[in-house]
Formats: sequence, C-alpha cells, structure tokens
Amino acid sequence: QVMLVESGGGLVQAGGSLRLSCTASTDFFSILDMAWHRQTPGNERELVASIVVGGSTNYADSVKGRFTISRDNTKNTVYLQMDSLKPEDTAIYYCKGTSRITGNSWGQGTQVTVSS
Repeated sequence: QVMLVESGGGLVQAGGSLRLSCTASTDFFSILDMAWHRQTPGNERELVASIVVGGSTNYADSVKGRFTISRDNTKNTVYLQMDSLKPEDTAIYYCKGTSRITGNSWGQGTQVTVSS
C-alpha cells in the first residue's frame, strides 16, 4: 500500500473556497489513479472526483462546475480545488490511490466544514 496524507481542510463560509492536497509517499505515484471521496456521519463514502493516469477526470454531479481535481506527478500530489462551497459539502474528505501494483490506499481524511 501507499501512504497518503491529506491537508487543506478547515472551516469556510458558504460561497468560499478551499484547496485540498494529498501527497503520496511512493515511487509509483505516476501510475496511480487518484480520487477524492467524502463521507458524512451515517452515510456511505461517496466519490467526489477522480483523475486517472492519463489525466482524464470525472466528477459527481453535485460538484460539477464547482470543484476541480488536478495532479502534479513531480510532487506526488493530487489537489481538489473547491469553489462556491455549500453547507452540504461539509464532510470528511478522503484521498484514494489505486493501481494494480499497489492496490487501493486511503488517506486519513481531512474535515471540511461549510457554514451557512
């Protein structure tokens, strides 16, 4: 497995922005498909956005047009730029890395709280 460390969470007012970062400690970052998921109490973890090795991206309908996922293979880091935040975006956000060599790896999560 790969160690993933998220950062950038916090408290923000509705309409504000945050940028989450997830840094991987591995020599295999460039072959990882990366994703951000989020989870609220009592609910299952849901996919927010993903970016595969080739750079193609995918977004949940609820965040399209507001969130942007990107990666920097030179820094072993994936980002989630979150704009126009809403109270319903409040959750713990988790980074996930996947490859056939390393399997699935998860970060410890970072809390995002959006106040109304």
